Amino acid sequence: MSIPKLKRLPARYAALLVPLFVSILMSGLISFVSTLKNVGLERGLIGAWIGAWELSWLIAFPALLVLLPAVRRVVGKLVEPAARG
Repeated sequence: MSIPKLKRLPARYAALLVPLFVSILMSGLISFVSTLKNVGLERGLIGAWIGAWELSWLIAFPALLVLLPAVRRVVGKLVEPAARG
């Protein structure tokens, strides 16, 4: 049984997909650690975490869309350009 290949998106979508995936992963991880610290290993941990994650992601994704261009400019001033080979 073979797995069908997914059609790839054009490169222009990378500027949207990178902050989307970073915001999902980071807000999920940070909200889980924070919820675990506050709730502990209790029965309602997962429900509390999902609620915290939703709110965190709603803030994280737009924040990344706004902040990433400025962060890229700052990093560009701090590092040497990549050598072309």
